[in-house]
Amino acid sequence: MTPLAAILARKIATEGPMRLDHYMAECLLHPAHGYYATRDPFGAAGDFITAPEISQMFGEMLGLCLAQVWVDQGRPARFILAEPGPGRGTLMADMTRAMRAVPGMLEAAEIHLVEASATLRGIQRDRLAGLDVTWHESVEELPEGPLYLVANEFIDALPIRQFERHGNAWAERQVGLGPDGALVPGLTAPLPLALLRDRMADTAEGDVVEICPGAPSVASAVAGRIAAQGGVAIFIDYGNWRSLGDTFQALRAHKPESPFANPGEADLTAHVAFAPLAHAAREAGAAVSAMTPQGVLLERLGITARAQGLASKLSGAALESHIAAHRRLTHPEEMGHLFQTLAIYPATAPLPPGFDGAAD
Repeated sequence: MTPLAAILARKIATEGPMRLDHYMAECLLHPAHGYYATRDPFGAAGDFITAPEISQMFGEMLGLCLAQVWVDQGRPARFILAEPGPGRGTLMADMTRAMRAVPGMLEAAEIHLVEASATLRGIQRDRLAGLDVTWHESVEELPEGPLYLVANEFIDALPIRQFERHGNAWAERQVGLGPDGALVPGLTAPLPLALLRDRMADTAEGDVVEICPGAPSVASAVAGRIAAQGGVAIFIDYGNWRSLGDTFQALRAHKPESPFANPGEADLTAHVAFAPLAHAAREAGAAVSAMTPQGVLLERLGITARAQGLASKLSGAALESHIAAHRRLTHPEEMGHLFQTLAIYPATAPLPPGFDGAAD
């Protein structure tokens, strides 16, 4: 039993079963034993690898996408360049390097990172040495001004709730204690839920629907700012338009395991439902693109031409690795279709480059 498992077991023994979103928040953010509070989880030595760590091309394409939006929206003399959940700072480093090719853009940018982990803030500070960076605890703390935000694999780590359909009612998944004192999932008694009334038409007996309480509020806060002051927000994550099925998962040392096996020592995520993000953004007054596969977006932004340019300078194992990275980011059987993207932008501004038209 991990140190955090022992803490949670005592809490459950005293207070009763714990809601899944509360369990997930403890596992990821507990100040002493939470996953992100205690380690660098990225890369070969960590538990997973994200797109920016696969190739510099990912960040370069997104940086150029932001650059075109900046030009299309009149080259504001000052704007907020923000990233929530910035990992090691690799994506921001690659985006800002690409922006240097656009006269005046980087000089207009104020860089702001949303990061709760002191460990990762230190890594980001080293990676972004030479840039003036400000850190925040939440998206809501970002300063006023046109907002250019990229969130890569950020929403998938926000805590979720799970509901299983029983007739015309829903049972919520909780975390309790097994006979041996281990943490185990269970269900509440089924109850009708107004929250899920709209899911009765597209679900069947036993289906699981996941809700991420924090995701719409993030999208609303970002979209309200963009609608009023300009900019763009790009969300990139694995998922689909609507939630259906149990996608709660854990990764440790690049291998899947039970999310209840080693709390605090494994990364916990769930697939992102993009429809609630789009709905919240529209309610806040912004326009929203259709959900666009990551591979399609990167191809439209020019990743293959960039890959060919870089390949001309490589040979041997380095060339093979480069080709594999391009495939991994774009191919439909790899990250190209598993990962989806969504853009939020002012209703009066052009659609950001690479994205499909307005969402339904």
